[in-house]
Amino acid sequence: MTLRVALLAPISWRVPPRQYGPWEQFASLLTEGLVRRGVDVTLFATDDSVTTARLVGSSPRGYSEDPALHAKAWEALHISGVFERAGEFDVIHNSFDFLPLTYSHLVETPVVTTIHGFSSEQIVPVFEKYNGSSYYVAISDADRHESLDYVATIHHGIDMGEFELEEKPGDYLLFFGRIHPDKGTVEAIDVAERTGMPLVIAGIVQDRDYFEQLVEPLLDCDRVSYVGPVGADRRGGLLGGARALLHLVNFDEPFGFSVVEAMACGTPVIAPRRGSMPEIIRHGENGFLVDTEQDAAAAVHASASLDRTAVRASVEGRFHVERMVDDYLAVYQRVVELHRDKRTGIEALR
Repeated sequence: MTLRVALLAPISWRVPPRQYGPWEQFASLLTEGLVRRGVDVTLFATDDSVTTARLVGSSPRGYSEDPALHAKAWEALHISGVFERAGEFDVIHNSFDFLPLTYSHLVETPVVTTIHGFSSEQIVPVFEKYNGSSYYVAISDADRHESLDYVATIHHGIDMGEFELEEKPGDYLLFFGRIHPDKGTVEAIDVAERTGMPLVIAGIVQDRDYFEQLVEPLLDCDRVSYVGPVGADRRGGLLGGARALLHLVNFDEPFGFSVVEAMACGTPVIAPRRGSMPEIIRHGENGFLVDTEQDAAAAVHASASLDRTAVRASVEGRFHVERMVDDYLAVYQRVVELHRDKRTGIEALR
């Protein structure tokens, strides 16, 4: 029997995102991979999303792309739309965060939730309340919360075909991500200055004050340049052309798509020893784990000696989208069986 999956994506951005939107990117990669395997997938996303699955569009556009949209109103319509049709599916896959869990006790269909990190400890009580009845997937071992139970850790996968090996990179360093203190944009500028190499900054401005006060004054279009958000059409070329990706985050990064995407192009990644970085980076093989900006500057020089073919090879199997699809199919099958056994046990007690 064909597995019927409802995949609930966020509606901040379109699926797949035009530029930024890691949760939407994950939803797209998984949806398309499941469809290729013959799974009957209904994707709940924005109405302008692009997919080979059956699309149910709730909001006309992503509310981060159209400020005229009321985010909470459209989120309410979006989430309720899935659960009102719960009986049509074998599994509801929640990739939306904690709010859909509050509907989960109202339906018989099991809910698998991919937890994309915790924006605050204040949201953890919601996950704790539904811990015994929902099925949680962590995106890295580092991001597992000690008070929660998980059915699996599944690292994200990427479409390796979208990223080509660049054996002869340009002579610049790259910061690729949202411009926010958590992501270490200023630290990347400092390290680039230490090495005497130009830095290219790409990404959305998420913290306007941080950008205007600490980043923008340092932009000179020569040593430090900002190219704005970068979509799929330019991502591979920019990542592959860099000597190294500076991912000097100031928080425990749950995963980091750009880290794996850079490596897929053969570009080493320099990052701190925190969060998921030690799970992705193999020190001295596909990048460097560092403790200080001085260490990061030394790693920039050392990165020139790494074999970029080996850098790509280090992620080809571990972070390929097909491996991710395999892992989620295994989780769905396990959850369906667990849920069936649970319901059978309840019926036997009546």
